[in-house]
Amino acid sequence: MKIQLCFSIYLSNLAGFLASAGSQSPLGSVSPLNRSSFPDGFVFGAGSSAYQYEGAAAMDGRRPSIWDTFTRKHPEKIADHSNGNVADDFYQLYEYDIPLMKEIGLDSFRFSLSWSRILPEGKISKGVNWEGVKFYNSLIDKLLSNGIQPFVTLFHWDLPQALEDEYKGLLSPEILNDYYEYADFCFKEFGDRVKYWVTINEPNLMSDFGYAMGKYAPGRCSDYIGNCTDGNSATEPYIVVNNLILCHANAVKLYRQKYQDSQGGIIGISVHTKWMIPKYHNVASQNASSRACDFAFGWIIHPITYGDYPETMRYLVGKRLPEFTEAEMELVKGSFDFIGINYYTTNYADDVKYYDSIHLSYTTDSRVNETYEKNGIPIGQPTSCSWLYIYPKGIYELLLYLKRKYNNPRIYITENGMGDSSSLSLPDALEDQLRIKYHYLHLLHLLEAIKEGVDVKGYYIWSFLDDFEWNLGYTVRFGINYVDYRNELRRYPKYSALWFKRFLQNENRTSTSSFLYSQ
Repeated sequence: MKIQLCFSIYLSNLAGFLASAGSQSPLGSVSPLNRSSFPDGFVFGAGSSAYQYEGAAAMDGRRPSIWDTFTRKHPEKIADHSNGNVADDFYQLYEYDIPLMKEIGLDSFRFSLSWSRILPEGKISKGVNWEGVKFYNSLIDKLLSNGIQPFVTLFHWDLPQALEDEYKGLLSPEILNDYYEYADFCFKEFGDRVKYWVTINEPNLMSDFGYAMGKYAPGRCSDYIGNCTDGNSATEPYIVVNNLILCHANAVKLYRQKYQDSQGGIIGISVHTKWMIPKYHNVASQNASSRACDFAFGWIIHPITYGDYPETMRYLVGKRLPEFTEAEMELVKGSFDFIGINYYTTNYADDVKYYDSIHLSYTTDSRVNETYEKNGIPIGQPTSCSWLYIYPKGIYELLLYLKRKYNNPRIYITENGMGDSSSLSLPDALEDQLRIKYHYLHLLHLLEAIKEGVDVKGYYIWSFLDDFEWNLGYTVRFGINYVDYRNELRRYPKYSALWFKRFLQNENRTSTSSFLYSQ
């Protein structure tokens, strides 16, 4: 009854928005941009991840992940001292949420599997939790019966705590075998219906925030960073990424050799990106911008394309950067059918005038000073997130750069979105015209990149629902649907959900001088 009631409320709100807008979008009169603007077969979807959405943290056999432990032991590192114990309760409400996806018209829904919900101790040898497997089978079947393709991430940061306890998790080469067996199980169990696989989400960001700065689980960094009890910011981020790249490459090899021909899917990895603009028109800033790209996302994309890390990283990091063996280089090179690009914003990059050679860290090894402003002027329109300025042209420049430098890979935009403050009232949060502007402008620039030959096949909004946003907790809302955390987790469509529905139905006519700007 509760689900039926909530769905009725949602549809009523969505219908009300449509009626009140009439022939206009929430932003006024228009020039065309809609699904038909994009190539045939282009996929439009929205994203999520297990720890941010599912809740049910101790239900039906699930065991803790490193994020359960991190939020319990270090609530002070979460902006509102919250956790994902309940989150959106997607574990119990997914049957209600999927019809909402269908109502909007999504082609696809991206979600991750909770490793510790499937393998509570992280290992096949220690037992499968069939209740967890049943949930994911049901979720996949429900999506498909509603005409929505599942786009599945095997690992989105929530490593089983049991593996962290046993051998320090991602810092140990032992992770390669356990991840391999986990991936093998998932391909075998779900791959007859899943046609899009992401091995790992943003290994570069997880390593930076989790092992260089200590802001994410497992919360490791050098003592001179000031907020960690264990870790080494100069070495551990590189070890973790090296292990994750090998985990990824082994899973891709497995999938290609054992499953791909019969199951007919494709497999890739999602990488955190941000475009880097030289802060000044000089050689130093231009070189800094290039180094920043290598250290930020070349760290992942360069090895899986060419078999080794960028030369700038080899030169500046030296012996702290792990070496691939010749066999590993062959394994890693070309280990993707597509690359998932997660893009939110752009930074200015300038050369660092002074480099601290004593307190080494991944965060400073690039010798780049990244900022969001120049001469007191922000790089783009500010948002409620201090790190996220709206710079849509950045996605265009980034994609052209990837085309030039990395042989024009097949790309899915696996995340793109912006957050609003959770302090907004419900009516103000629903009228999220800035989010509509954000997506409209990014899609406009994305379309321009496609016209210039970039091989982009899909676009996933982050996120379908408001959710637990890692160290920001519930202080920001990224969803196109509002989740009322104080009132039975009811879902309400924001104006952006209406806009996206119209976009997918080829009805949008948005773009006027009232909200476009020169970037």
